[in-house]
Amino acid sequence: MTADVPAQHTPDAANAAPARAEQERRHAHRIEVWSIAWMLLALVIWGWFAYLMLVDYGPELDGRALCRGPLIGPVYEDGRCSDSLRQWPALLGILALAVIATVSAAATIVYAKVLSRLAHRDGPGVPKD
Repeated sequence: MTADVPAQHTPDAANAAPARAEQERRHAHRIEVWSIAWMLLALVIWGWFAYLMLVDYGPELDGRALCRGPLIGPVYEDGRCSDSLRQWPALLGILALAVIATVSAAATIVYAKVLSRLAHRDGPGVPKD
């Protein structure tokens, strides 16, 4: 009966440690790529927010846009200056998205660095005390 059952192969402890360290390094690299993606998303949202806050918009009058950005000049009550993305509720929503993306980017960067350090701690070539 024992001849019919294939022998169970258990990996050596010496072979398992480098494989596990390599797997941890790959995981740390994957999280680092995600942190870069979060950072790029945060930069895009911050750029969009700054554009909406600073750039003039609306119909042109004498070669210049009639409506000033909300951060630059006073808000005009003119009907031609009513852009829904330039109103404060929308701007605060975009600001909230930018803050969430920035916090997510910072958290994933820290997590990737911690994983990278943990993976290199037990990796091959590291002297053990």
